[in-house]
Amino acid sequence: MVGAVVVHKNKIIGEGYTSPYGGSHAEVNAINSVKDKGLLSESTIYVTLEPCSHYGKTPPCADLILKHHIKNVVVGLLDPHKKVAGQGIQKLRDAGCQVTVGVLEKECREHHKRFLTFQKKKRPYLILKWAETRDGFIAPAHHLRAEEKQAFWITNPYSRQLVHQWRAEEQAILVGTNTVLADNPKLNVRSWTGRNPIRIIIDRNLKIDASYHVLDKTVKTIVFTAVSDETKYKPDAAYLLIDFSKEIAAQICEALYLQNIQSILIEGGQRTLQTFIDENLWDEARVFVGNSTFKNGIKAPSLVGTLKETNTLDQDILNLYYND
Repeated sequence: MVGAVVVHKNKIIGEGYTSPYGGSHAEVNAINSVKDKGLLSESTIYVTLEPCSHYGKTPPCADLILKHHIKNVVVGLLDPHKKVAGQGIQKLRDAGCQVTVGVLEKECREHHKRFLTFQKKKRPYLILKWAETRDGFIAPAHHLRAEEKQAFWITNPYSRQLVHQWRAEEQAILVGTNTVLADNPKLNVRSWTGRNPIRIIIDRNLKIDASYHVLDKTVKTIVFTAVSDETKYKPDAAYLLIDFSKEIAAQICEALYLQNIQSILIEGGQRTLQTFIDENLWDEARVFVGNSTFKNGIKAPSLVGTLKETNTLDQDILNLYYND
């Protein structure tokens, strides 16, 4: 979401952020929140992303700024969208506004990283997530699992709750066939408050049947497959064909860009995660290291990235990597 703040003589008199899709933009909400509109002509509006200059779902924000005679505009960064791309700033300057660009630009880029990746790289922002043991395993050997298909937890309840928060923050979540068959995950938000992400499943040969949670019709689900026989498709799930003899991650990213999906939390398993890593299609990785050992099992993915931050949740360690 874009954020906007209206300041009059060093005092915040209005603030706002982008409404859900189709609703008012940040500048509109910030200006509307100002009780005394007469102060606007003497105010400065700060906005994280360049005000739009075109008609879309809503009128141009640049026009609203000019309507209220706001003379000073401070912008964090330019909007790379082809319908904006500097035109909003130029419109304000042509009308006599003092426009300053690039204030806290690094922070604004971090805040808008999903949108910027989607616009510039024509793909979703990709977050890898997995948990591994202290001896580097992502899952135990088969004989250690219970007969019932369920998750084998490496991390503690605090870490698992954090993952549910992450799910609520991203547009979609992705796993492969083996993860579904072994763990039967729901891939929804249960330990946090928020919207369930779109479920994306890689199921080349349609091994996953309707008894698994991911096909329970409660959440929008997209299945990538090589099976073109539509009679084998389950109702209320969308099926997209890809060529599994070619780069899988690239095809998935291209297809989901066309579906207007801007961010994905990729939760595994090992083969799926490594596929995105090997194709260099990832932006950040969130790796938990639990306080346990397996001695044998499925090894964790191999990743080279910049370690940005390390945190602890009780006895779990969380390492955050960026793909620079």
